[in-house]
Amino acid sequence: MSKRDYYDVLGVAKGASADEIKKGYRKKAKELHPDRNSDNPDAEAMFKDANEAYEVLKDAEKKAAYDRYGHAAFENGMGGGGGGQRGGHPGGDFSSAFSDVFDDLFGDFMGGQRGGGGGRQRASRGADLRYNLRVTLEDAFAGMHKTIKVPTAVPCGSCDGTGSEGGVEPATCPTCSGMGKVRAQQGFFTVERGCPTCSGLGQIIKNPCKSCHGHGRVEKDRSLSVNIPAGVETGTRIRLAGEGEAGLRGGPPGDLYIFVEVSSHDLFERDANNLYCRVPVSMAKAALGGAIEVPTIDGGRGRVQIPEGSQSGRQMRLRGKGMPTLRGGGVGDMFIELAVETPVNLTARQKEIMREFEDLSVENTNPESGSFFSSVKSFWDGMKG
Repeated sequence: MSKRDYYDVLGVAKGASADEIKKGYRKKAKELHPDRNSDNPDAEAMFKDANEAYEVLKDAEKKAAYDRYGHAAFENGMGGGGGGQRGGHPGGDFSSAFSDVFDDLFGDFMGGQRGGGGGRQRASRGADLRYNLRVTLEDAFAGMHKTIKVPTAVPCGSCDGTGSEGGVEPATCPTCSGMGKVRAQQGFFTVERGCPTCSGLGQIIKNPCKSCHGHGRVEKDRSLSVNIPAGVETGTRIRLAGEGEAGLRGGPPGDLYIFVEVSSHDLFERDANNLYCRVPVSMAKAALGGAIEVPTIDGGRGRVQIPEGSQSGRQMRLRGKGMPTLRGGGVGDMFIELAVETPVNLTARQKEIMREFEDLSVENTNPESGSFFSSVKSFWDGMKG
């Protein structure tokens, strides 16, 4: 019976790239693995054929010889590079080829690690912590120092973080011999898992500390002084290295991340480094013009001149009265937005004056109204036509 073409075995086209050949082999290895085909007596032979094909096509020299001479390249010593060949073909030992894709096939199952290295360290790094800090807009403008209390795990004082009573060093795990992982044979493969006896730490504690129950750390509130720089915004993240959770059994601590939230303000609205302040003005002030005083975020006062005939929504700028840029780089501006207020609760005399003003009004007194009603008249005339 003639041998199948190696490219057909892997399901790739002739002239396929190294990546395409590897992908084809990965697919076939998953598909034909005997552990997944217990009801197929031909699966093992087909799996070995795929391995044999990959062993040749993954090697540039062997691939070139195969492309030129076909299977004859590996008969009677042809093709060179015959080391590792057994039984007259290049794929006698499937492990060399399959090791190339072992990580890809089982990386998730094994946590992305291959065997053969040293055991895991008994000490592990502590977790990073998050602290949400709310500050006022004034604090964000000026910057501040604030003391916060963070509930976290700290090294146990009774055992000096070892987890063992009296600070005695933990013993080597007898199950994994300190490796932190054990191996199990599954079909063709040797699979590594975390040691169930020591939970992957490589060591066990025979006499756990009574204060921390063998963990080497205890829960406690810590007081930390935090520097909040001027110009922080909602979402600003501040990292305090080494201020997170203590490591397990003497491991290094994690980090503390402070996420800043700036509270809304009664007077100012923030947009990046600029501030907006909506200021109500009387109808008379808007019509006649004049100066008004407005608050600024630093607690001071700014003086703004309102032009005659100002309308609601008109904006005026106070340069340099906004928020500072985080870590330097200038200061934003403050924008005053006018809101012309219609008077209410008028006295009889005020109403009389208003009626007199209305009677004396001409078209150019209210130009926007005149323009609007002129457009309305044209619209109605058009509808009649």
